[in-house]
Amino acid sequence: MAREQWATRIGVILAVAGSAVGLGNFLRFPGQAAANGGGAFMIPYFISLLVLGIPLCWAEWTMGRYAGIRGFNSAPAVYAAIWKNPLAKYCGAFALLIPLVVYMYYVVIEAWCLGYAIDYLNGNLMQVKDADGFSSHFSDFVGAGENGALLTGSSPLVWLVIITFICNFVLIYRGITKGIEAFCRIAMPLMAILAILVLVRVLTLGTPDPAKPDQSVAGGLNFMWNPDFATLAKPETWLAASGQIFFSLSVGFGIVINYSSYLRKKDDVALSGLTSNSMNEFFEVCLGGLITLPAAFIFMGMAAGEQGTFDLGFKALPNVFALMPGGQFFGFLWFFMLFIAAITSSLSMLQPVIAFLEEGFGLKRHASAALLGLIAALGCGFVLYFSKGLGALDTFDFWVGTMLIFVLALIQTLIYGWVFGIHKGHAELHTGAHIRVPWFVQLIVKYVSPIYLLVIFIGVCATTGPGYVKTMTENPVVMGSVAFIGTVFAFLLLMIHIAGRRWDAQGKFENIQELHD
Repeated sequence: MAREQWATRIGVILAVAGSAVGLGNFLRFPGQAAANGGGAFMIPYFISLLVLGIPLCWAEWTMGRYAGIRGFNSAPAVYAAIWKNPLAKYCGAFALLIPLVVYMYYVVIEAWCLGYAIDYLNGNLMQVKDADGFSSHFSDFVGAGENGALLTGSSPLVWLVIITFICNFVLIYRGITKGIEAFCRIAMPLMAILAILVLVRVLTLGTPDPAKPDQSVAGGLNFMWNPDFATLAKPETWLAASGQIFFSLSVGFGIVINYSSYLRKKDDVALSGLTSNSMNEFFEVCLGGLITLPAAFIFMGMAAGEQGTFDLGFKALPNVFALMPGGQFFGFLWFFMLFIAAITSSLSMLQPVIAFLEEGFGLKRHASAALLGLIAALGCGFVLYFSKGLGALDTFDFWVGTMLIFVLALIQTLIYGWVFGIHKGHAELHTGAHIRVPWFVQLIVKYVSPIYLLVIFIGVCATTGPGYVKTMTENPVVMGSVAFIGTVFAFLLLMIHIAGRRWDAQGKFENIQELHD
């Protein structure tokens, strides 16, 4: 089977940036900043970026390319190629589970964005007149009132999920170059243009209500960025900042290590990794930070800061567009932009498992896509059915989209720093590099990042874990969701075991360096 490769350098940069740029940039980041000190939040945010986000991304880029040019693309094979231990390949189960399960609920949120874009295009959402109406609309649309409500036909969400599901699989079926790269080369610039158009509209709103002079553009920016340095003494602020970096850069998702495995030996990973990270920060800080919360503040005042991620995005902002001149047009642009951002992210979540099915079992693209589609459809159906209070979605997001990301990031840090080796990693990072990365970055990955990750993980367990464990024991939907995750994880472990037996019979990991160096 011919080895897939990226066609262009800009293509892989846009694809990696696309996997990172998503709903978290435009909805989660503004809410986190407002709740954790505004401008002061950026201090722990950028510290986490420098000591955790960028170094770990470079580690993933380096290990991925190193294994890729030796013929390994899936995370189980990449880890086994680097760490000559029978357990190594099983660590890759986390790198398959995380993107697969996150896709199962992320594609549902993606369909929300598409549905809202359509409702603005046909004017349906402009007929809703107040905050309570937008809240009721969202609840009915996502089936939050009762499990199985979406199957009654009163909401179009199921059909929208099917449409987005098919769009994702059509693109993933076309492969790395013709599917992912080709789409991201169009989607990323389009996303930037749409976001800038909405940003210009928000920054030219002035003071819509003269009776409320504080609720202006300047007031909204001040609300978003005014620093409250007292929050820096709270561990929750540092925890929130570190967690945001994970979601922003796709660190610990198993995506970057797979994407970078399709690079050539002399392809730059140092500058490419830094460029994709910088692109993500532009979308998050310069666009998301200047649009979402300031716009909500202009029309809602201090109440804007009390909104959760979904409330802010699907209840508060529609209320803003209803009051904004030209709101129907800009509402459509906003939610269509969110849909594009979401699909670039969800598309990347499918590739790691596709790569494993192809590499582990020798399946062709159509067969691996069909098998993955069946598994992902079961998960999406689970999320859609258990929609009351978004119970299944929230559970998937906490245990997989939060807790296991820390676990995988720690595993990759330890494999890179203590098995692959920072001297070897430093040399590999600079093969074909257009910039020089300081040596102390390697020391950060080996010593600082693991400690940092452990502190974060312990903090998450201490602050949030007990509440979720209690909820799990009291709520059968939460318990069932955790059991579903466990079943998928066990299935992946079994698949990896079978693939491992096949690899051993082929002698896949014997004399790797002698054969390829």
